[in-house]
Amino acid sequence: MLGTVYAVLFYAATAVLLFGLVVKAWTYGRIPAPLRIPTAPAPKTRAGVFWRMVREVAFFESLYKSNKWIWLFGWTFHMSLWLVLARHLRYFTQPVWGWVELVQPFGTYAAFTMMLGLAGLWARRVVVERIRYISSPSDHLMLALLFGIAVSGAMMRFVAHTDIVAVKSFMLGLMRFRIGDLPPDPTLMVHLFLVAVLMMVFPVSKLLHAPGVFFSPSRNQVDNSREKRHVAPWSAKLES
Repeated sequence: MLGTVYAVLFYAATAVLLFGLVVKAWTYGRIPAPLRIPTAPAPKTRAGVFWRMVREVAFFESLYKSNKWIWLFGWTFHMSLWLVLARHLRYFTQPVWGWVELVQPFGTYAAFTMMLGLAGLWARRVVVERIRYISSPSDHLMLALLFGIAVSGAMMRFVAHTDIVAVKSFMLGLMRFRIGDLPPDPTLMVHLFLVAVLMMVFPVSKLLHAPGVFFSPSRNQVDNSREKRHVAPWSAKLES
């Protein structure tokens, strides 16, 4: 019964996540960009834009230039999150990929740096007056949700161990549309429930900045307004 409940929950969460991301990406892609508005200094070639996006996604270049201590907490959290996600791939692959095995020790302790980064970002919304003024309850809710996921995951690894063999069997079964048994571990139940909630709220939350950065005209545009006239697709149709 427990396995069936969580199987239905994760199937629903996956459907909401994928559908929401597709709809948002389609919506972002259709928004017209009538002007060249890349943030200066901007690259003048498509290759330059590509490398700018790489620096932005991998190193948070613009945040580093604007605020060093927020960049430190933000970059620490996001990079730790990537390591944790990479470590969790072992539950969805059989046999486990070689590079996933290599990141296991790093992903294990990345839970602590992930919590450290979240704590710094949360403190920013409480301590910094101008940030506190524009913070909404949903901002705190998202941070609490991520923090709860990190804490419950770390507890299963360092405090109350769960049957990871059974968990992997359950996850592999879900990928093959076979519902198996799930260990009746309270910490595991909380962890999986919070993950499912995060998946469902992701497409309608501010966390959508993850894919949204690729659609930002201030980042993905070439600064060639002097060399070439920029005509938005909808404007070109009107002119023709």
